Amino acid sequence: METKNQHKDIIFGIVAFATVVVVVALIGWLILGEKDPAIQGEVEVAEYRVSFKVPGRIQKLYVHEGDFVHKGDTLALLDAPDVEAKRTQAKSLEAAASALVEKANNGAQEEQIRGAFELWQQAVAAVEIAQKSFDRVNRLYEGGVVTAQKRDEAEAQLKVYKAQSEAAKSQYEMAVNGARYEDKKAALAKRSQAQGALDEVNSYIREMVQVAQFDGVVATIYPKVGELVGSGSPVMTIAMTNDSWGVFNIREDRLNALQSGDTIKVFCPALNKEFDMNVRAMKDQGSFAVWKATKENGAYDLKTFEVRARPLEEVEGLRAGMTLIYKPQE
Repeated sequence: METKNQHKDIIFGIVAFATVVVVVALIGWLILGEKDPAIQGEVEVAEYRVSFKVPGRIQKLYVHEGDFVHKGDTLALLDAPDVEAKRTQAKSLEAAASALVEKANNGAQEEQIRGAFELWQQAVAAVEIAQKSFDRVNRLYEGGVVTAQKRDEAEAQLKVYKAQSEAAKSQYEMAVNGARYEDKKAALAKRSQAQGALDEVNSYIREMVQVAQFDGVVATIYPKVGELVGSGSPVMTIAMTNDSWGVFNIREDRLNALQSGDTIKVFCPALNKEFDMNVRAMKDQGSFAVWKATKENGAYDLKTFEVRARPLEEVEGLRAGMTLIYKPQE
C-alpha cells in the first residue's frame, strides 16, 4: 500500500512539473513571441508665450485657460506707474528741445534786436566824441600846449570806444541773423534725442496691453490678477491649433523601411477618426532613449527613432496630448 502511494506522489510531481513547464513556456511565447502591431503616439502643437517688455502688476486678464482667441484679441492689461512717469518726463524734455529749435530758427525777439541796435548807436556816438577829443588834444600837443601823456591818454580812450562800438555792432548783427548754423544743428539733435526717448516710452506703453499674435487656445495662464511680473516673464501660453503634428517613438526593427515623405494612416481614439499623415522628420533618440538590449543573445542593440508626421489635411478638433495609433504594415 505504501509503495502505491509513493508511485502516485511521483506521478503527481511529474505532472505538476510538466504543467509548470508548459505554463511558463506559454507565458514566454505570449510575451516574447507575439508583437503588438500598434504603435502609440501623441499630438503636439506649436506654442508661443505672451510676456510684457516692462515689469508691472497684472491689472486685468481678459481670457481664461481653454478659451479660443483670434489674432488681435486683447489678452492682458499691465499696470506700470513707472512707465507713465517716464512718459511725462520724456514729453517735458521733447517740449523743451522743440522750444530750443524754435528759438534757434526764429532768432532774437524784436525787443532784443532794438536794444542791441541802441547799444551800438550809443557806442558809435561815444566814438565820435572820443575822436573829437583826440583831435583837439592832438592839435594842442602839436602846439606844445599839452604833454605827450595827455595825447596818449586821449588816443587810448578813442581806441577803447572803437572796440566797444565793434562789439556792440557784432551783438546787433547776431541778434538780427539769429543763431549760428552749429547752434541750430545742436538744437535739432537735442530734439531728435528727446523724440527718440518719447517714442521708446510710447512703445512700452503699447506693450502694456498684450494682444494675441495668432489664432489659438489659451493653454496655461501663470500669474493671477494683482501679481507682479518681471520684464519678459511669461504671462500665458497660447497653443496654435492650426500647427499640429504627431510624434511616434518607434524601435528600429519596426520602422519597416519608413522614410521621410511617406504617407501613413493613423487613428485618433479621442476623435474616433482615421486620417492620413505625412512623415516629415526621423531622428534617433540617442543612447539615453528607450532601447532593447539583444547583445546577450549574440545579436545587436535596437535603437528607438522619433518619427514626426503632419496631417495632410486640417483635422478639426485635434488637440495637444491626444493619442494617435499607427499600425505598420507587416
